Amino acid sequence: MYVGGVMHTNLVTVSPETSLVDAMELIKEKQIAHLLVVDKKNKLIGLVTDRDLKQNWASPATTLSTHELNYLLTRVTVRMIMMKKIVTVTPSTTIERAALTMQENRIGGLPVMDGDQLVGIITTTDVMGVLLQAIGIDKESFRFTVLVQDRVGFIADVSRILKDNLINIRSIFAWPDQHYSGIYQMVMRVPQRDGQKAVTALRDAGFKVLTEYVRDMTPFLPA
Repeated sequence: MYVGGVMHTNLVTVSPETSLVDAMELIKEKQIAHLLVVDKKNKLIGLVTDRDLKQNWASPATTLSTHELNYLLTRVTVRMIMMKKIVTVTPSTTIERAALTMQENRIGGLPVMDGDQLVGIITTTDVMGVLLQAIGIDKESFRFTVLVQDRVGFIADVSRILKDNLINIRSIFAWPDQHYSGIYQMVMRVPQRDGQKAVTALRDAGFKVLTEYVRDMTPFLPA
């Protein structure tokens, strides 16, 4: 899946002269975490997050009166606190690449640019939603993990066993185990009714299958 299929296109933008008070009210009203700052030509020039606003908000421990605080906050503008060095992606960026970009830069959202035109924004919440759909967690299913060696054909072998037992695979993904070199954890979901049948069939075929957390996986590593 690509960013263009997930991004929000109903954008909430502000001018650089927007006050912190107005920016905070807009974030609360729209229930969003990011404000895109654009100039008079609608070109992206900055980004402000709810965290930025809170960090620049006056402390309740101040000795200033409420009236004085409100006056000062209306004089502070988005331009003064916005991030000017913005990390962006394009609509053709993959979801996993967008997720990696956000993780590497420790940010929660990415403006989406088509050339020099701002066309959308994608957030960590959007990426998480795609991931949850991809792994099938939103459906009634049975989850188990198959520990396999990193070799050609291990997915085909597991799939063939389930096919022979008329068990449909709802989702499948695998990643290298960080503690055991050459070992992959292949997480699968099948219909709930076929869960135990799938586990039994795979174990009978010699595969190591886990259905719950174990502290020490050594006894379950494939030979």
